[in-house]
Amino acid sequence: MIGVRRYSAPEVDIREALRYAKCPTPDVQTEKRIRELSLLCEGELDFAVSYTVLDVCINGDVCDMGGLSVLSKSLCGQLSKCKKVIVFAATVGAKIDRLITKYEAKSARDALLIDAIGTERIEALCDAFCKNLSEEYGTLTPRFSPGYGDLPLDIQRSVFRFLEPERKIGLTLSESLIMCPSKSVTAFVGILD
Repeated sequence: MIGVRRYSAPEVDIREALRYAKCPTPDVQTEKRIRELSLLCEGELDFAVSYTVLDVCINGDVCDMGGLSVLSKSLCGQLSKCKKVIVFAATVGAKIDRLITKYEAKSARDALLIDAIGTERIEALCDAFCKNLSEEYGTLTPRFSPGYGDLPLDIQRSVFRFLEPERKIGLTLSESLIMCPSKSVTAFVGILD
């Protein structure tokens, strides 16, 4: 069964957004501006996750999750102590992409800061979702996304076919494996026994 969860906005971590903007020691003006832009983004985001919980069986370098089979030594190592795995797709919606595009024409700096805020927002959503999962299922493995280790990016196609995030949360995948909205994540999280 595919579930959908929607979240209210998690608290913004300004320091984390600044880190994504490559400003580890920002000046007062930059910090002030990122706070203003995060307030601008606040009402524009839609925090949504499409997910399922599957049984997982490791056979060599293959993670067999029923209708989803993945060849990846890295993912198998991550899930080696698990009997179940959560596969999910998360997004903060398309409005952040429109804001980035709008601000690119006005201020490259603001566009970069909004992009960093979007990255912080999708990571905060994934953290909130995984926190909820740990409250329900107990200890989890860290998230593991396509493109990490030897987990090929093209596994996205199978994840999308399986989760149907286009229909469930408005998340699409292009032929070149680019997710739209851009501030989106797919991942596997193991439930530790």
